[in-house]
Amino acid sequence: MSCPPPRICLQRRTVCFVVGVLLLFASAGEAKMKLPDGAVVPAIIGLGDSIIDQGMNNYIPTVVKCDFPPYGQDFTAGGMPTGRFSNGKTPPDLIAEELGIKELVPAYLDPNLQPEDLRTGLSFASGACGYDPETAEITSVIPLSQQLNYLKEYLGKLRSAYGENETKFITDNAVFFVVAGSDDLANTYFTVGLRRLQYDINSYTDLMVEGASNFIQELYEIGARRIGVFGLPPIGCVPSQRTLGGGPGRSCSEKANEAAKLVNSKLSAQIDSLSKTLPNSKLVLIDIYEPALRLIQNPKQYGFEVVDRGCCGTGKIEVSILCNKFSETCPDHDKYLFWDSYHPTEKGYRILVNQILQKYINRLL
Repeated sequence: MSCPPPRICLQRRTVCFVVGVLLLFASAGEAKMKLPDGAVVPAIIGLGDSIIDQGMNNYIPTVVKCDFPPYGQDFTAGGMPTGRFSNGKTPPDLIAEELGIKELVPAYLDPNLQPEDLRTGLSFASGACGYDPETAEITSVIPLSQQLNYLKEYLGKLRSAYGENETKFITDNAVFFVVAGSDDLANTYFTVGLRRLQYDINSYTDLMVEGASNFIQELYEIGARRIGVFGLPPIGCVPSQRTLGGGPGRSCSEKANEAAKLVNSKLSAQIDSLSKTLPNSKLVLIDIYEPALRLIQNPKQYGFEVVDRGCCGTGKIEVSILCNKFSETCPDHDKYLFWDSYHPTEKGYRILVNQILQKYINRLL
């Protein structure tokens, strides 16, 4: 059979692409948050650490796991550990839900991944990685460099399944969220301490920001255009850092908090610079430091009673394998800002995500 004239072939491909896009949005839920007229977000893609690890670490040989109880205790009615470092949903899920994309964002390595997930977003994030390559190496998790390799592999699958046009539409309009840096300070620098033999805090934060800058540029080269980079939280106030660096009274570790603020200041300047050199990019530094600090300093205003320890075990040091089926959990999860000694509860995440989206989503579109 002879091929139809080229113009007809082109018209058919265009129709297929338009129909595909319409089906993509028809399958999404209703957005809770109103986007500007004409704005679309077909997918959410996450890269970074445990805050947005949707289960990647389930499939690698590392002790940094949480695919066991009591993690996921509130994920479903009966409880279901999924590899999310919390009692329930985490930021990618909540962001996708608020934007009406889908209810849950899966991990790229999930063997139950559905074809539709390729179009609506995934997370490549691996708990305990960082901008410093040594951070991932210490804990045998997936470094940012390998996350980029997985992203390239994913885009290849997307092109094979849906074509070049739809792939470009998705990468141009998806929002890529990058969350990293906390483990560099909390683990590699302040706890393990090997980097302190090589760097003072000023030079180490330079190393972190250089790693972040290189990562953002590589992400852009792969095709990402809308990139939201989370700044560091007040890491000295998470329960484990209070225990390790807050003295007998377990106050916030000011040394860690000052380091986080230094990273945020340098990262802000670097992202401003990159925004001017990467054409058609929307690069936004998302301030999580101040919103998280407000929750910690004014807990009752947000319905919390406990912010200095997690719900799991004593709440002072338990995280990952130390928070396990033998650990008792607090009776009322919603009264706790933290689930374990490092990660917020779903309620904590939900409050922060709502504040972040209200402030930043329009700047990313």
